[in-house]
Amino acid sequence: MFHGYHLFSTVLGKPALYLDPGSGSFILQVIIAALLGGGFAIKTYWKNIKKLFVKTSPDEESDEDEDTEEETN
Repeated sequence: MFHGYHLFSTVLGKPALYLDPGSGSFILQVIIAALLGGGFAIKTYWKNIKKLFVKTSPDEESDEDEDTEEETN
């Protein structure tokens, strides 16, 4: 019944069930990088994210379009 599991376990061997200090610091670096990267992405696309949740009148939208054209020039 578990012949496939037995074959799989003999090929890979017994897994190591511990974390050495290098693995812990690597995991910490990945978590910090993900938080900083997410923060940077939110900062970069904040105006687009805000547009999803804030309802604006048509007059305000035309004013924002003029502001972005001036910034690019």
